[in-house]
Amino acid sequence: MHEFRVSPRERLVLTAIIEIYIATGEPVSSQAVARYFENKDGLSSATIRNVMAVLGDTGLLDQPHTSAGRVPTPLAFRYHVAQLQQSSRGASTAPASQLNQLSEQRREQIDDSFAGVNSPLQYLERTSHVLALISNGLGVAVANAQSAVQQILEHIHFSRLSTGRVLAVLVTKAGAVQDRVLTIDRELSYDDLEIAARYLNENFRGWPLDRIRVEVARRIEAEQAEYQNRLRALDELCRQGALAGEAAGPMIYVEGMANLLAGELDRERLRQMLLAMEAKQRLVELLNAYVDARQHEVRVVVGLDEAMPAMQDLVLVGAPARFGAENMGTVAVIAPTRMQYQEMIQAVSYIARLSDRVLSERPPLDRVSDGPPQ
Repeated sequence: MHEFRVSPRERLVLTAIIEIYIATGEPVSSQAVARYFENKDGLSSATIRNVMAVLGDTGLLDQPHTSAGRVPTPLAFRYHVAQLQQSSRGASTAPASQLNQLSEQRREQIDDSFAGVNSPLQYLERTSHVLALISNGLGVAVANAQSAVQQILEHIHFSRLSTGRVLAVLVTKAGAVQDRVLTIDRELSYDDLEIAARYLNENFRGWPLDRIRVEVARRIEAEQAEYQNRLRALDELCRQGALAGEAAGPMIYVEGMANLLAGELDRERLRQMLLAMEAKQRLVELLNAYVDARQHEVRVVVGLDEAMPAMQDLVLVGAPARFGAENMGTVAVIAPTRMQYQEMIQAVSYIARLSDRVLSERPPLDRVSDGPPQ
């Protein structure tokens, strides 16, 4: 992975500098490193200064100003992450060994946060909230197409925005809310929209969206004369994507934008980053590029500038989430480089594997049905 060699002593000093920098956000001096070791490991201030000079020449440390201390470079953070993951793999080949490194308090906080979750999409929505809560960044969860296909209608509402434009707000049984603007070829009145929404809510609540689309088309075709008068708007709304579900793109949950707003990124780069993240499809592309659904391990990427230039000082910690053998989607944290790497790696790993236990314990009546209610 790296073309340089780091001695055990250099690794000790580098780890100390990274941990001090994460805690303070300030350039780290040799005196601060000496206090960190408290005269242990036989490291004098002179030795530490020499080691820091070597680490700087290697590209692992940067010196913002002549009289300032040193800060870890992205290369140093990548090396640090590689060391953490290597240590975890070396400790035990059992996946549970990595999970058990989370503190009991953190595990209890995570477990309590998932109380009441009973569907894959609800699990992913809750994941984005939990990861944002315990990190200094964004919590992101993306449902794959298979998870999105099993959305169950709870309620739908149509609102007229302007001529030829209608807002459709769809609520699923899992609690997910989707909204999309529909472009309509014909002019629809408020009464038309109310009749269409009432018909769907009264007749199809609890049905999978894909089955509703098929059944609506069948009924309109079978009873053309009756529906021509009563539900003239329904066919147009459905054809324009009111019940598109997964057809509108992967479902993505994002929480924690305020964490990045409170960070130390400069104003212009923060503006560019927020613009990039507003197009949620870019986040989906980012996760798909870096997190392989076939792998079980957590993926950590330091510096996301290759994917999005405005995200050069951010880190992605992501993993695929599974229910049994089924890949439900991806869960991830996007946070500044000054993050608690070991805890976030363990937290993402724990939550990604928690889906099996959470969803296996859900009540049978909450499971997704294979078809409409009888």
